[in-house]
Amino acid sequence: MKQYSEACEENKDPILAVLGKVLADCRKVLEIGSGTGQHAVYFARHLPHLIWQTSDLDVHHASINAWREAEAAINVREPLSLDVCCGPWPGQQFDAVFSANTAHIMSWPAVQEMFAGVGRILKPGGEFCLYGPFNYRHCYTSDSNARFDRWLQSRDALSGLRNFEDLDKLANSHGMHLQQDYEMPVNNRLLVWEKTGLISA
Repeated sequence: MKQYSEACEENKDPILAVLGKVLADCRKVLEIGSGTGQHAVYFARHLPHLIWQTSDLDVHHASINAWREAEAAINVREPLSLDVCCGPWPGQQFDAVFSANTAHIMSWPAVQEMFAGVGRILKPGGEFCLYGPFNYRHCYTSDSNARFDRWLQSRDALSGLRNFEDLDKLANSHGMHLQQDYEMPVNNRLLVWEKTGLISA
């Protein structure tokens, strides 16, 4: 039942290098879309000060739990059932939220619901870290991202690369403001917003 993602294996160290700085003062982290579970156990092992709460649709829970058991990851919590569109969202607040390669496989309404939910469960001063490929000013940053976007939309017309400016406006509307936009390998980025509570129109 333990599934494997080549992308997770390739990007885990660059992401960890950023999370090690961004999450240094955090304690409880919610991961949205834990997928195979690889990221969760790897990051939790290298960031032992964190309690890493996994979450995803039920279909992914077996793999997440298999990775947890294989790695004996004592600071990785059993996955919560979370569909960003219909919940239920956790009843507690978190110091940080992390999500990788999710915004481009969701519909735009689902992305909107994710940001709304994150805005509700983040503590003041909390960080939302979103990893993936993004467009800027509605332009692709590479030919490979353009090809990837065409492939995404060929399999699901509601999916596709999201525009940074649209995401930033969405974050602002839920009291989160950009702290850093990290350049990552293979034309990806890691966007970090902080919850300030100040709502922008």
